[in-house]
Amino acid sequence: MLKRQVVLTFPEEQLKEPVIYNLSHQFQIVTNIRLADITEERGWVTLELEGEDDEIERGIAWVTSKGVRVDPVNEEDIDS
Repeated sequence: MLKRQVVLTFPEEQLKEPVIYNLSHQFQIVTNIRLADITEERGWVTLELEGEDDEIERGIAWVTSKGVRVDPVNEEDIDS
């Protein structure tokens, strides 16, 4: 299992959608919110993802397809 931290940046139209909830239920990924800042116009969340590498990649691709920007916190995965 790997742990990876990413920053999700939400556009205004995605702020009310349960993207993180759906990510953890549609994929075999454990999510942990580390930091967040949400306003009415936009929001960002530093999110820790734990799971198999291919499942994390699939989940990130899904989040991106929803219009949410995904940026890595650092280049290296954190082994658990």
